[in-house]
Amino acid sequence: MANSQALPKNRHQYAERIYQRLLTVKDQLSQEFHLPDRINCCYVDNLLDESDARAIYAAFPAKAEMLLLKDLREYKHVTMQMNQVNPILEEIIYAFQDPKVVAIVSEITGLQALLPDEYLYAGGISLMDEGCYLNPHLDNSHNKDRTLYRALNLLYYVTPDWQEWYGGNLELWDQGLQHTCRTIHSRFNRLVIMITNRSSWHSVSPIQYQGQRCCINNYYFSSIPPDAQHYSHVTSFRGRPNERFNDLVLQADTFLRNRVPRSFKNFIRKPQYYKK
Repeated sequence: MANSQALPKNRHQYAERIYQRLLTVKDQLSQEFHLPDRINCCYVDNLLDESDARAIYAAFPAKAEMLLLKDLREYKHVTMQMNQVNPILEEIIYAFQDPKVVAIVSEITGLQALLPDEYLYAGGISLMDEGCYLNPHLDNSHNKDRTLYRALNLLYYVTPDWQEWYGGNLELWDQGLQHTCRTIHSRFNRLVIMITNRSSWHSVSPIQYQGQRCCINNYYFSSIPPDAQHYSHVTSFRGRPNERFNDLVLQADTFLRNRVPRSFKNFIRKPQYYKK
């Protein structure tokens, strides 16, 4: 992928396009998001003009220039330092934080007091290629300062011609890990909006193809907990249903990280956010 510094659009132009696209399908997305007995989620295709989506993909840095996260929990390449990558990527990241976009997402989801995260805590851009995965998990319940609840995850996929059988798809464990997950194809130019709460177990299927699945990731936070009850937890991983040993190890890992002081956790693994 090239790393041209050309800037075809700015964040306000991207935001206007995102807003208009969401507006045209707002009612359908709201109905989908609120379907019962499953993790609240919806998606829209053809979010941007195809040429813009392809330009965003082409702007991704090489994986060697990104932070590698690889352990039993996950295997992926990420960065939140948007001032160190092609400016197009920073523009599209912050387009999702435009007040008009946040407002219409609030209308679609019914979640109130939504606030975008300028520090991209656990957000930013991600690149996954052959062998990469993300085990079932719950996202960290709060922002980096522990003052707001994590409410929504926005995932925008930008790899052209990405086929479902390649892997790298979003898996939603609607009925828990004892049941079959629901899969959402990480299709080119598709935006997924999903709730993040105490039961939104999700994962990314292992990639089985020699390509790169690229994603733009934003979180919205709120002073109001998505479950209408106060709670707090670290990012909590589990093993897949056929990974009994891994599951026991990851449950123990979560148990310990939920109980050790935050300062010690940060010493072991630094929190990832945009250090401006």
